[in-house]
Amino acid sequence: MNIYARALRYFRAFFWPTLGGVLLTFVAIGLNLLKPWPFKFIVDGVLDSSKGTADARTFVHFWFGENNPFGAVLGLSLVLVVITLLAGLVNMVSSYLFIRVGLRALLQLRTDLYSALQSLPLKFHDARRSADSSFRVAYDSQSIQTIYNKGFATILAAVVMLVSALFVMFRMNWQLTLASLAILPFMVFAIRHYAERVRRQSTTIQERESDLLTLAQEGLSQIRMVHAFGQEAYEIGQFSRRAAQSLEANMRLNMTSVASGLVVGTLTALGTAIMYYVGSVQVLQTQGAFTLGDLLVFSSYLVMLYQPLEQLTYTAWALEGAAAGATRCFEVLDYDNDVPDAPEAKVIASVQGRIEFCGVSFGYTHERQILQEINFTIEPGQTVAFVGGTGTGKSTLLSLVPRFYDPGAGVVALDGNDLRGLTKQSLRSHIGMVLQDTLLFSTTIKENIAYGRPGATDQEILEAAKRAQAHDFILQMPLGFDSPVGERGGHLSVGQRQRIGIARAFLKDSPILLLDEPTSALDPTTEHAIMETISELMRGRTTLIVTHRLATIHALGRIIVMHKGRIVEDGFGPDLLKKNGLYATLYRDAQAE
Repeated sequence: MNIYARALRYFRAFFWPTLGGVLLTFVAIGLNLLKPWPFKFIVDGVLDSSKGTADARTFVHFWFGENNPFGAVLGLSLVLVVITLLAGLVNMVSSYLFIRVGLRALLQLRTDLYSALQSLPLKFHDARRSADSSFRVAYDSQSIQTIYNKGFATILAAVVMLVSALFVMFRMNWQLTLASLAILPFMVFAIRHYAERVRRQSTTIQERESDLLTLAQEGLSQIRMVHAFGQEAYEIGQFSRRAAQSLEANMRLNMTSVASGLVVGTLTALGTAIMYYVGSVQVLQTQGAFTLGDLLVFSSYLVMLYQPLEQLTYTAWALEGAAAGATRCFEVLDYDNDVPDAPEAKVIASVQGRIEFCGVSFGYTHERQILQEINFTIEPGQTVAFVGGTGTGKSTLLSLVPRFYDPGAGVVALDGNDLRGLTKQSLRSHIGMVLQDTLLFSTTIKENIAYGRPGATDQEILEAAKRAQAHDFILQMPLGFDSPVGERGGHLSVGQRQRIGIARAFLKDSPILLLDEPTSALDPTTEHAIMETISELMRGRTTLIVTHRLATIHALGRIIVMHKGRIVEDGFGPDLLKKNGLYATLYRDAQAE
């Protein structure tokens, strides 16, 4: 479907306000068409009545009397003011309706984009920069307002004005009208010539601006690292180079606009010059058939003709720029979700916690397989740790349980149900997670703990904080549970952030718990304290834990050892040591550190 037609589908819900704006536009254009006539009657009926038309003299005499030239001029001047005021008021109401509809459509598109980004699988986000997605939501989405307000609304007004002006001009003098239209083929050629260049350059600008936003976001979010390594000058240089690239792209587009404006302005001046010459000749030769007042009125209508032509020209280029942004928005909305809810997916209301991997293989690309032929079963309430070297697929395996990804082959099942047959929302409602670096939002401690259960009471939040051993340090904060955590939890230490994450998991109270390197960033003392809390959290839950800290899980329960995407050992820590296999090697290496 054409990108403009698709964008305009967003306005179907706003039919009546749009229709009201259209009708008011017609009224405003009708009033604008009346503007030249008071001056014609002044010229032909008062100032040059001896050479003017009989109709003009009759009109003036009827309304203002035969011997009242000053009153006639004053009256006709006031008529012009009233017409202009009425046209302005009607146009203001029409513009209000169009602007409001455009903004409502912008709101809808932004909501759809953000909703799509929230629902798309991690595979999509892994392949893209978060700043680029943010740029599409915040800036590219504005293209739909441009398409409506500078597209539909402007084109409608311009076309109606164009047709109306042409109709009146042909009725007045068809020869002079055809002479004035001699520039039209050249105008069309100019529009087509510059339109594609504008779209291409607009796309480049949006890509450059997205790159610049990404660089700024990364540099500011990692400001501690920048300062620690003394790389301020390097980051500034990087930003300056990207900003220069954006500047060059903007310069090219602006010069294209300047050049196109020069061409269009020259063409309209040429058409006006032709009209002046041909019209003046007719006034001199026709002896009253075409009067000076007629030429003045015709000149006003020529402005009304060329103005919408110029509007259509600039609108075409604005639409090409907007089309580039709209295309980037619809790329997100059209992305094929490869982890969808099946049409017949069912809601799982209660979970025992039995997890099975049956012949599971997975790769982020077809060429690079991460997991190969994974088979194991975890019984309800059992704790299983996954260990192995870096890059063996442990965290990837964990990601398959909440369906962040679907396996390329095989089945992951919960209580005998293939996960692909369950709705993602109901599945994830039964899973709690504690990650290596607890992700916190820039809000209060209380809201971060309650993120997994937004309807939790204050007492439940308080109890979860106590069970996570976070209660004491929270009360020492200036505002207690209402204290802001700062961007990405920057006001808290690593251990405090981790306890907030554990409190969040306590509050969610899910039968399945996923722990991905929950203590790897902690010092030994803090790690020991956190593991005591995590041990409390794991009690009675089916728990999958990924860790390199073998000492923390050696006696915790069952251990699955992975190597190059395959399971090579499975058993309890002491038994695996006796086998003297890969686990024994990893354990001895860890003890030697």
